[in-house]
Amino acid sequence: MRRFLVFMPLLILFSCDTSRIFEQQVDFPDKAWLVQDQPHFDFEIKDHTQNYNLYYTVRNSLDFPFSRIFVNYSLVDSTNTQLRKELLSAYLFDQKSGEPFGNSSIGDLFDHRFPIVANYHFDKPGKYTITLEQFNRLDTLKGMLAVGIRVEAANNNQE
Repeated sequence: MRRFLVFMPLLILFSCDTSRIFEQQVDFPDKAWLVQDQPHFDFEIKDHTQNYNLYYTVRNSLDFPFSRIFVNYSLVDSTNTQLRKELLSAYLFDQKSGEPFGNSSIGDLFDHRFPIVANYHFDKPGKYTITLEQFNRLDTLKGMLAVGIRVEAANNNQE
């Protein structure tokens, strides 16, 4: 009975995220994102009639040297045709106060989720790849612990 009481809340917690299609992150062992590190994430879209929200995720520490991060992303299909490519910018710290944004559960580590594109329509089912590239002014971006992507089914009530 005790096991049931422990595992039931965990089961409920993890089963509630029904919109998530794919989520993965890559950890940087030296707590730095090198310019040559371009993590790529392969995922599959089965239902091309559905729209999707695409996000990139960042885990950083207080050692991050800037208030914002610049990330290039590229989305390609299974034939290596580039569907989208764009430079994205997001604030990790308040510009004036220096206070960190994001969720923190472990002291000086902060998790963020930033939109890549909302209500994206894939023309066909299949395998897709998103590649992330840091585009800040330094070859070694300290204070970066991990980056990732999340693909989720879009709420049809969104614009």
